[in-house]
Amino acid sequence: HVHKTVHHRRDGYKAHVAIEPGTGLFTGGRLTRASGEDNHEAVVGLDLLAGEDGGLHVLGDSAYGTGQARADLAAAGHTAVIKPGPLRPAVAGGFTRDDFTTDEQAGTVTCPNGVTRRITARRKVTFGAACKACPLRPRCTTRAKGRTLNLHEHDTALRQARQDWAVREDLRDTYRQHRPMVERSIAWLIGPKNRCRQLRYRGVRNNNQWLHLRMAALNLRRMINLGLQPAAHGSWIIPSAA
Repeated sequence: HVHKTVHHRRDGYKAHVAIEPGTGLFTGGRLTRASGEDNHEAVVGLDLLAGEDGGLHVLGDSAYGTGQARADLAAAGHTAVIKPGPLRPAVAGGFTRDDFTTDEQAGTVTCPNGVTRRITARRKVTFGAACKACPLRPRCTTRAKGRTLNLHEHDTALRQARQDWAVREDLRDTYRQHRPMVERSIAWLIGPKNRCRQLRYRGVRNNNQWLHLRMAALNLRRMINLGLQPAAHGSWIIPSAA
C-alpha cells in the first residue's frame, strides 16, 4: 500500500511512464509495487532514461526531484526541468532552511540571526543555546533545545533547484508548455472514467505486460492520428513530425 496523503491510502501498483511531450508517445514504462525504495518515482524514472542519449531536457513533477536523481541526471548530461517540492517551515510563515546560509567548503551554516555553527560528520547542525535569547526565535523554532538542521547529502543541488525555479521563468514556461500533452497521454492510459485504474490481473509481471501492451496500442493510434504512412524498405514515417 502507499499513502497519497496522511489519511488517504491506496493498495495496488504504480505505473511509471516516460513520454515524448512533442507527440505524446510513450517511450518507456514499468509497473511496480506501490511502495518500496526501489519503486520510488525518481529511481524508476532514471531507469526509464537509461537507454537515452545525453542532452535531454527531462521534465517531471516534484516526486522525481530528489537530490540523487538530480545528480544522476546531471552526470548523464541531461537538464532537469523538475518542479521542486515545497519547504515546510518549522513555524507557520517562519524561516525555512533556505533562509540559512550554508558554506560547504568551510563546513558551516549561518542562521538568519548571524549565528554560525559547524556541520557534523552526519551533516547535522545544532544551534542549541544560541536560540535561547534570539529575537528571531518565534519565527524559527518551537523546540525547547533550539533549532537543528539535518542537511541532505545533495543539499546544495536541491537549494539551487529551488532558487532556479523561483527566478527562472524559462524553466517554468517549459514545464507549463509540455505538461498538458503529458497529462493527456496519461489520461489516455487510464482510460475514460478511470476504468484502467482497476487492473484485471494479480502480480507485477502480468500487470506490467498489460501496461506495455496498452502503451503500444496507444502509440499506434497516436502515430496514425499524426499521419503515419508506409515508406520504402518496409519502414514508416510520420510526415507531420519529420
